[in-house]
Amino acid sequence: MKVVVAPNAFKGSLSAVEAADAIALGVKAGGGSALAVPVADGGDGTLDALVAAAGGTIMGVICRGPMGIPVRAHLGRLTDGTGVVEMAQASGLTLVPERERDPLKATSFGTGELIKGALARRPHHIVVGVGGSATVDGGMGIARALGVRFFDGAGRELDHGGGALEKLARIDASRLDARLGGVKLVVASDVDVPLCGPEGAAYVFGPQKGAGPKQVEQLDRGLAKLAERLAEDLDADVAARPGAGAAGGAGAMLMALGADLRRGIDVVLEAAGFGAKLDGAALVITGEGRIDETTLAGKAPAGVARAATDAGVPCAALAGESDLADPAPFVEIRTLLQLYEGDRRRAMEAAAQGLTALAKSLTRDRAE
Repeated sequence: MKVVVAPNAFKGSLSAVEAADAIALGVKAGGGSALAVPVADGGDGTLDALVAAAGGTIMGVICRGPMGIPVRAHLGRLTDGTGVVEMAQASGLTLVPERERDPLKATSFGTGELIKGALARRPHHIVVGVGGSATVDGGMGIARALGVRFFDGAGRELDHGGGALEKLARIDASRLDARLGGVKLVVASDVDVPLCGPEGAAYVFGPQKGAGPKQVEQLDRGLAKLAERLAEDLDADVAARPGAGAAGGAGAMLMALGADLRRGIDVVLEAAGFGAKLDGAALVITGEGRIDETTLAGKAPAGVARAATDAGVPCAALAGESDLADPAPFVEIRTLLQLYEGDRRRAMEAAAQGLTALAKSLTRDRAE
């Protein structure tokens, strides 16, 4: 029995590649043959997933981190020349200790530096995965690294961070890196929220990035000001577009600079030639650390399940935990928390062994 193994990362426990290896081991122990296709949806692990899917190289670079301190990040180049930038590498939430998280000051500048690094290699196409950011600066840092300037009413350049946006009076893109004009820029995202308002970047994602209620309101006012200036100064009415609020508003800025926004999982599956890999498969196994309602809104496992269902192949999910009452779109969901009888610590620490055990039993059951 051929089984396609396509999990996302299990955050805090396993990368997508490690999860795929553990599940594949279980499939083989259960009597099946496994084809591993680790996936991602625009957040952490997107760079590795794309390079694993399409082939290429990964190089280390130094760039500005979200709180201004230099960090070591990675940049990818696929075999077809496509550049790959993962925002989490330079501007990620995991780069900032929880007690130091402050979206009023956090900047996406380092992600702009990564895009510049990709441009230096003369690609025809750059994919920017925007999940997992620490920022709510509306992508101002990204644009600034690429030559765009942001001014207040007195003609002074704004400080870094989302807290400065409510003072924004003018955007000057006259010095924008000209190389962007010759490149197709694609934003890979796992969310479809607008830029501002109660369903926008500040209210939905600000709290998890360290913002309290008053800071959320301040950030939202700043994003609303940014929306006005993008429309007036860049002729880019993008604030209401699905995904504009991705990565604290970076989605809006990148679209204003000419990018197309796509579901991250679709970008990865396309690069992997996922449809062809389903030929002859009897089962697909996907998964991630937690499966819940947000999973169904565009995250990797739902995208894998959609592709499998379209090809007529059943898709099961393995997870650390799940709170879905109905397993659809998966034929079933098995969890580490169930396997380890509610022991969350063991589920985290022994995730690889647990996934192997779950995949072994699942493969045997589905083969019967």
